[in-house]
Amino acid sequence: MTTQSPHAEKPGTVTFDFAALSGRERYKLLIGAVVPRPIALVTSVDAQGRVNAAPFSFFNCLSADPAILALGVEYRPSGAQKDTGRNIRETLAFTVNIVSEALLEGMNICAVPFPPGTDELAEAGLTARPGVRVPCPWIAEAPAAFECRHHTTLGIGNSREIILGEVLYAHFREGIVDDRLHVDPAALDAVGRMGGHGYATTRERFDLPTMTLEEFTARR
Repeated sequence: MTTQSPHAEKPGTVTFDFAALSGRERYKLLIGAVVPRPIALVTSVDAQGRVNAAPFSFFNCLSADPAILALGVEYRPSGAQKDTGRNIRETLAFTVNIVSEALLEGMNICAVPFPPGTDELAEAGLTARPGVRVPCPWIAEAPAAFECRHHTTLGIGNSREIILGEVLYAHFREGIVDDRLHVDPAALDAVGRMGGHGYATTRERFDLPTMTLEEFTARR
């Protein structure tokens, strides 16, 4: 229930003043509208080398030069860092594993709130492969994985932090990338996060080339 009733600004439009909404209310509107969101199954290690795996849908690619991936990592209700955030702070590294439909069940198991020290990959029956440039493993079952070095952490409030990582090394399953470095979306078979408990596949696609100014003008 909103703290301020939405009102009709004009026919067919409902508006919300985000300053009048609670954090939970803002969350529901954002995750329901900003869709589909890519899913990062993040592997990290703590200072003792123990592996942690956790999924994040507040995730995206922000830059190619330098190659930067971003994670939105929520704090625990107590205000303490979650394992992923703490591990990245301690080791300055993490690995993003892209979630395909074949990896969906394993990803969901990794989201279970296991006690600290639990090996989520073992619980999910997933295979950890040693990282090449970072201490974090990558997941053999993932269609693509990106080894990242910590770049920047942005403290944006009391609920979460934004972690930027620079990609140092990438792993792709054979047959996904061609000799021109084009990724086959069908072979990748990535899954996106919708609102609530909803997910979406990326199997229905279409091309829409950007027009030149001349092409746009010719349409008039």
